[in-house]
Amino acid sequence: MTQPGAPVISRVAAILRAVGGTGGAGATTTALARSAHIPRATAHRMLTALADQGLIDREPDTGLWYLGPEIFLLGSIATTRYDAAAVAGDILHALAHETGESAFLSARRGQESVCVSAVEGSFPLRSHILYPGRRFPLGVASAGLAILAHMPDADCERHLSDSDLEKSWGSTHSRSAIENRISQTRIDGYSVNPGLIVEGSWGIGAAVFDALNQPQWALSLTGVESRFAGERTDQLGQALLHAAHMLTQRLKHRTEPAPHQT
Repeated sequence: MTQPGAPVISRVAAILRAVGGTGGAGATTTALARSAHIPRATAHRMLTALADQGLIDREPDTGLWYLGPEIFLLGSIATTRYDAAAVAGDILHALAHETGESAFLSARRGQESVCVSAVEGSFPLRSHILYPGRRFPLGVASAGLAILAHMPDADCERHLSDSDLEKSWGSTHSRSAIENRISQTRIDGYSVNPGLIVEGSWGIGAAVFDALNQPQWALSLTGVESRFAGERTDQLGQALLHAAHMLTQRLKHRTEPAPHQT
C-alpha cells in the first residue's frame, strides 16, 4: 500500500503491480487508483505517462489499461535470471494431469507471493482464487505459507513482526494461527490452506529452492474441500513435494557454472 507523500517511484510501482494483478483482464483508471491507493487524477497522469514509454497500453474502445510491450521486452531479459516458469511447464502439466486439480507456480517477490503460471485440472469444480498475476502476502495462501515456513527463522520472524495480516485477512490469520501453520508445514514439508480465504476452497503448497537453498518459488494445487480433505491431503502433499524437488534440481543445475575448459 502506498502512503500519502510516498515517492513517485513507489506510486509508479504500485500502479504497475495493480495492472499486472488483473491477470491480463485489464482495468479502468478508477479501479487501478483504488487498488494502488492513490487519487484517480494522479493515477490517470501516471498511466498516461507510462503509456508514452510503452510500459502501459490502453485499449481505445474500452478504455481499459494493460501492461505494455516494453514490460514484455524487459521481462524477457529478466527471464534468464528469475523465471522458473520456463522450466516448470511439464511439471505443472504432470501435476494437473495426475491429480485432476489446478496446478500453479508462484514466485516470492519481497514479502509477497505472486502467481506466475497455471495449468487447469480436469476436475470440473475449481477454485478461482489463484491466477497469474494474483498476489498474496507471505503466509496467507498455501504457496506463500510454504515459502514463509522455509525461510530462515530471523526472516520469518521479521515478516510476522512487520505484517498485520489479521487486520486484512481476519482472525484465521492472527500471528499465533500463522505460526501454528508454519510449525505444521515444517513437520509435513508441505503447507495446507483449509478454506481460509474462501470457505470450501483449499490449497496445498510446496516450496521450491534456488541455488543458495532459499525458498524463492512454490508449487501449489487448489480445489474444493471434498477433493482435498482427509487422506487425500497427504497424497496431494507428497505429489507436490516430489514435483517441487524435481523443479528445485532443475533450477540449481541451470545456474551451475559451465565446466572450465582448457
